[in-house]
Amino acid sequence: MGHRLSKIYTRTGDDGTTGLGDGSRTEKSSARMWAIGEIDELNCALGQVLSHDVRNDVRELLVDIQHDLFDLGGELSIPGSDFITADVVAKLETAIDRYNEELPPLKEFLLPGGGHSGAAAHLARAVCRRAERRLFAVDSEQPLNEHSIRFINRLSDLLFVIARISARDSGAGEVMWQRGKDRQ
Repeated sequence: MGHRLSKIYTRTGDDGTTGLGDGSRTEKSSARMWAIGEIDELNCALGQVLSHDVRNDVRELLVDIQHDLFDLGGELSIPGSDFITADVVAKLETAIDRYNEELPPLKEFLLPGGGHSGAAAHLARAVCRRAERRLFAVDSEQPLNEHSIRFINRLSDLLFVIARISARDSGAGEVMWQRGKDRQ
């Protein structure tokens, strides 16, 4: 493979458009470009989680998911392509079930936190939910791969479970939400 990024700037986007992988150009403010940006931010948020102490099996899974997010970004940049498969979604569902078995059932909502890695996972979960909303905006204009939407939805669930595991593993614990009247 040649040097894919040998020239960093091209000046072709100075007019407010950007090139897609299929050779077409689109407005930088289009729903598709917003979604690509959200997926990029989500991948960065996973990098932030990985910059903290997380257990090795979680680390390996998150790095694998970062690759999947690049696949999803590629899918978005080449309209009509399908890189995310049912197997990718099933991988997340299996991980959610496995990790959730380790945790006590929740009786109330949680406040985001739980030490550095737990808080980072909660932030990544919130970014993931925003990315999901952006994918639905694109899907309303041009249908997307159904597995991609499921993938991003399951990923936010997985990040919630990882936040809980991280809070427990770090010793920081979880803080249950209390209604205003219950805190007084």
